[in-house]
Amino acid sequence: QVQLVESGGGLVQPGGSLTLSCAGSGRAFSTNAMAWFRQAPGKEREGVAAISWNGGRIYYAESVKGRFTISRDNAKNTVYLQMSSLKPEDTAVYYCASSPGPWPDTSKWYDHSEYNYWGQGTQVTVSS
Repeated sequence: QVQLVESGGGLVQPGGSLTLSCAGSGRAFSTNAMAWFRQAPGKEREGVAAISWNGGRIYYAESVKGRFTISRDNAKNTVYLQMSSLKPEDTAVYYCASSPGPWPDTSKWYDHSEYNYWGQGTQVTVSS
């Protein structure tokens, strides 16, 4: 069993930066791939970034490439999402998720059905 708790959300101006954290518990955390998803009002949940158990394989959605960075510290059981050059369209509830396996599927890493544990989400609002 893996429990996930996100933090770090808030209100930020366009062009600003924010770092989200996802603290995990459970022995399987450090051996599982992790991902960040987001869901804006009236929209489907979308994959933002994913990272393998050792950080050696990383994927990003095209909409965030070059602006967001996913990383993890297995010693701290924590996954991070560094967000910069934020835009109003980045406004959403951000969720972290844990996969049952160590490697994100290259063709399905962004599919929420690939992940079996989820955090409660943290709100990110980008507005002036």
